[in-house]
Amino acid sequence: MTRATAVRAVLAVAVLLASVFITLTMSPRLGLDLQGGTRIVLQARDTATVEADRETTDRTLEVLRQRIDSLGVSEPTLTRSGEDRIIVELPDVQDPRQAAEVIGRTAQLTFHAVEGPGTDQPEEKTPAPESTTEPAPDTDPDRLTLPDEQGRLLALGEPRLSGAGVEDATAAFDAQGGAGWTVSLEFRKGAGQDWQKLTGEAACHPAGDDRRRVAIVLDEKVISSPQVDPSVGCRAGLPSGATQITGSFSADEARDLALLIKGGALPVPVEIVEQRTVGPTLGAAAIDASAQAALIGAAATALFITVVYRLFGALAAVALGAYGVISYAALLALGVTLTLPGLAGFVLAIGMAVDANVLVFERAREECADRPTRSLRSALTTGFRKAWSAVADSNATTLIAAGLLFFLGSGPVKGFGVTLAIGVVASMFSALVIARALTEIAANSRFVSDYRGVNGIGRPGAVRTWLVRKDPKLFRKSARWLVVSAALVVVAVAGIVVRGVDLGVEFTGGRLVEYSTSRPVDVETARDSIAAAGFGDAEVTTAGDGDLSVRTGKLDNDGEHALRAALAEEGGETTKVRDELIGPSLGDELRRNALIALGVAVAVQLAYLAVRFRWTFAVASVVAMVHDVILVVGAFAWLGRPVDGIFLAALLTVIGYSVNDSVVVFDRVRELWGTNRRTPLDTIARRAVLQTVPRTVNTGMGALFILAALAVLGGDSLADFALALLIGIVVGTWSSVFTAVPGALALERSAKAPPPPAPGKGKGTPRGKARAARRDPLDNGARV
Repeated sequence: MTRATAVRAVLAVAVLLASVFITLTMSPRLGLDLQGGTRIVLQARDTATVEADRETTDRTLEVLRQRIDSLGVSEPTLTRSGEDRIIVELPDVQDPRQAAEVIGRTAQLTFHAVEGPGTDQPEEKTPAPESTTEPAPDTDPDRLTLPDEQGRLLALGEPRLSGAGVEDATAAFDAQGGAGWTVSLEFRKGAGQDWQKLTGEAACHPAGDDRRRVAIVLDEKVISSPQVDPSVGCRAGLPSGATQITGSFSADEARDLALLIKGGALPVPVEIVEQRTVGPTLGAAAIDASAQAALIGAAATALFITVVYRLFGALAAVALGAYGVISYAALLALGVTLTLPGLAGFVLAIGMAVDANVLVFERAREECADRPTRSLRSALTTGFRKAWSAVADSNATTLIAAGLLFFLGSGPVKGFGVTLAIGVVASMFSALVIARALTEIAANSRFVSDYRGVNGIGRPGAVRTWLVRKDPKLFRKSARWLVVSAALVVVAVAGIVVRGVDLGVEFTGGRLVEYSTSRPVDVETARDSIAAAGFGDAEVTTAGDGDLSVRTGKLDNDGEHALRAALAEEGGETTKVRDELIGPSLGDELRRNALIALGVAVAVQLAYLAVRFRWTFAVASVVAMVHDVILVVGAFAWLGRPVDGIFLAALLTVIGYSVNDSVVVFDRVRELWGTNRRTPLDTIARRAVLQTVPRTVNTGMGALFILAALAVLGGDSLADFALALLIGIVVGTWSSVFTAVPGALALERSAKAPPPPAPGKGKGTPRGKARAARRDPLDNGARV
């Protein structure tokens, strides 16, 4: 064992032990879409006097935190997003009506003197000409007239203090005094003096007089109008700490009143632009389905690479298992919140993790085929060295896609970007450290080295042997492949135009609710019941195992409750499985951001490829990538599947995968062209494609196993995601060979740039150093 192998082995063992320790001692943080609960996104709005900037949004968040803490929700989370948005997460809350009502109270909390009873003001009424009666004080249009708790109108004076002066408000049961449930108030220093003055003025009026009352107003509604106790003298007033509101309160009424007074006013009004509720059963089912898909897909992938690469494939399967432990431990250690798309990304990355191993093993097979007498260890080392460029570039493009998902995605889609990025880094470590250490140790064995059929790389695979024997002339007429690709694009565009793209509620705004009923209800019956309840414009479809999905335009929480009650009349006990509410402004923003994300993805990938490769290769790769995006969107249009945020995550992943495949092909074209500068480029391209097809097929099979398992077991939540990626991998494999390469050949015919330099013969590289760079690392240079 060499020193480098020993270092890799020790490093692999250390990381694995640390990962196992983290896995056994830490628990994952589950997002609301997995554990169940409600997520509300609030948009702060400007007023005539206050701008909704970072500072006012932070103050608004703190007021909301006090209100929500008083609701008794377990471990609520409130965070600011951007300059003027607040994200509220309420675990285990399935009916968000109370939370939304408390959160949505946005008006100024004010305290008023009561100036007497109020009167209704008819809209059109003129006094009789002979009347000389002076108008009553409460007919002044500038005076505030509101009904009290019993519905009697009160004429209120100007606001004397606001909710900002309230220090605390608590509900308590006064068993000793016999007053029942009461609300005690404490005011800040200056506000306490104003309160004492206000109650002192009210105390100057006789008991029972409306003017002896003080009105507490929130959102133009009198939430309490208590009489000042007869024991309080005129002008004496109530000190801050001695104020107690009594009445025939129930426990809930007293707590709600204390909550509203303590919560006070929000510095700026807020609007609910997004609300999502997920039932606990849906999250649990998604976790179970993803775990089954991961196990089945990983087992199928491990079996496949073991059959293809024999012993070395089995060692790569061991490294694949280590990858799963390491990536999961990284998620735990970094405190990443695991969402449903993130869980799908974790599962998908298992299938993509074999890519680096396949690249190395195929290069090692080529080395053994070119020089049958060389040692297995030497061929393996050369395979790792020559595959490094393709491994680095392909993983870099996937990391770019993951970064775009994180920075440009919204909500749970960000979690997919995080898990995908962690998966890429972990797969690199798994392939280049763990798998390399295992295969190098095995290559030192005389038995493994002598019996080429055992190790898996000593002999060319069946696909490579067949291709070498047939030697198809793929690019003799390369333009025909571009015609085929163009025809596929036309079919996809026709689907988009004719059938239209079914944008999900996330991009259009509105509300989508999924219900589970105890008795089966067909769609027509459910539609009739909902229409009879006043929701004639609702779209009703089936979802999952007999569930019902209802999509409407604007629908508040009370309306959703009425809709659920209408379904319960036909279906018995009706449980809300999933609920998504998107405001129209947020829908427009998400749709715009989705287009921006796709545009940025194209531009960033083009820039990276232009730096790493010739501009012709970069443009051809991006054209193939756009071709793949159009085909996936067109396929969903023809199939009538919804296009939502999770679909966008799948589409950005397809972009990364498409570029990944093209990078591998063009990396081989660059290498072969540099060493055979006089050979026609179409011949070089044909050789490069035939040499990389085994890698493309074997890597694609690993991802297909995982995605097929997700599509079958993942349910509605993940089926569309898996379907988009399945289509994307198929068309991406096609386009990397039959769109990108013919496109590059067409561009090169008009380009004037010379062929790339041979490996190791770049500008300023001495010939001797070039030879040294190409020397086998196990070759000491001695010759006889």
